[in-house]
Amino acid sequence: MAVLPFTSETLHMAATKLFRILLSLPGMRWIIGTIFRSPTICADVFTLDFENPLGLAAGMDKKGMNIRNWECLGFGWIEIGGVTLHSQGGNPKPRMFRSRKHKALVNRMGFNNPGAEAMAAYLSKLKRKGHWPSIPVGINIGKSKMTANADAELDYAETLQHLWDFADVFIVNVSSPNTPNLCELQAGSELDRILTACNEVNHNLSKQVSSPPKPLLVKVSPDLADDQIKILVDTAMMHGCSGIVATNTTISRPSTDKFMEIEGGLSGEPLRDRSTEVVHLIYRHAEGNIPIVGVGGISDAESAWEKIAAGASLLQVYSALVFEGPSVVKRINKGISQKLAANGYQELSEAVGHAHRR
Repeated sequence: MAVLPFTSETLHMAATKLFRILLSLPGMRWIIGTIFRSPTICADVFTLDFENPLGLAAGMDKKGMNIRNWECLGFGWIEIGGVTLHSQGGNPKPRMFRSRKHKALVNRMGFNNPGAEAMAAYLSKLKRKGHWPSIPVGINIGKSKMTANADAELDYAETLQHLWDFADVFIVNVSSPNTPNLCELQAGSELDRILTACNEVNHNLSKQVSSPPKPLLVKVSPDLADDQIKILVDTAMMHGCSGIVATNTTISRPSTDKFMEIEGGLSGEPLRDRSTEVVHLIYRHAEGNIPIVGVGGISDAESAWEKIAAGASLLQVYSALVFEGPSVVKRINKGISQKLAANGYQELSEAVGHAHRR
């Protein structure tokens, strides 16, 4: 079993740094962009235009170090973070693990990030230099570990305020299993407080610049019971949220071998079935009235199409990039394009949730 308990985070950081250096060389952005260019599969979601539905999930580029480079691999959008109000180093190392046998990752990073204010300064610098992507940017925001759940809404709202100028869409992360008691914030009354505070900041800032509020999405845990997920969706819709991200990593385990005993959030192939179940559940419950971002176990066209059939309007990958390599983005989008044509769909939106219409 290829488990790398002490080197996975080091390998991750080395790979992303090498990617950044490579793409800084003259002509390399054009070369890489040409090699990995994805077919165009237009999607209009959250009033944003996406060249294709496949995005980079949060956690791969926590600090946005490659924020303008991911589109060169064919991504239609990206999500950076998670970002918390206060800077924090995250959980003790080792905290990232991988298994090629399971095509799975386990992480217990713990929202390691420089904090919202420092992140805003860094992103502002990138924008001033013109080092900004042409594809939509999502920012994942979480709660600082030092902030009590009772004050969570203040933490989220202030983080959103610091980063408002830089995100096309915000993902409110109340479902990471790696911050103590964070998942308790998914409960209706807790989430209600957070979304109320975030909406207030969002609307106030939008009025100041005479532009629409930024879309707010809520990221849900696959470990919630179905009825709890329905309550979360109802709360999100009541507050006018633009979408649901389904799902975060899981603390459940499909088997009991050595790798599966590692504590943390599990992602990759073992998450595929449950995350698809949650997409189905949300789509049915909301009657297709709230867009869903499907994430969890997507590694090829079949698993991507499965999420679209279940009701996902957009998709994200993380583990597949690790195990399948950078060409996986192009392959998945090419496969989606072929499936659209084979099923007689002219637009991606026509295929969303088609499993519910059989």
